[in-house]
Amino acid sequence: MATFRLLNDSLPVDPPFEISTAAGAVVSFDGRVRDHNEGRCVRGLAYTAYPALALSEGEEIIAEAIAKFELTTAACCHRLGDLALGDVAVRVWAAAAHRGEAFAGCRYIIDAVKARVPIWKKETYVDGPSEWVACTHS
Repeated sequence: MATFRLLNDSLPVDPPFEISTAAGAVVSFDGRVRDHNEGRCVRGLAYTAYPALALSEGEEIIAEAIAKFELTTAACCHRLGDLALGDVAVRVWAAAAHRGEAFAGCRYIIDAVKARVPIWKKETYVDGPSEWVACTHS
């Protein structure tokens, strides 16, 4: 089963894995579309990706987090396409025996996904044209 997914529709609410009885903690994170960025009012946004590389890099990040933080399991789903204000753009789950490891693993995953996975965001502003933002991958 893939632990990193790119989806064109809404993201699942429940983790896409069975939670082991060894897990005393399950932490989740939702990244949502907000109505502002860097002082500008946002109307919506769109995500695009290089799927083959995004999926392999995402899977590598999940495997790293599981090993580094002794997670029982973890997963991440990221939206593609047009998103409205309030939509969930990315969701992360991390399960571990203890909450500290689950929190740390969840944070590691979202930070690494944002830094390493080739997913690009284009924001549409209330006062003007759309612009690509925070594009760190070429």
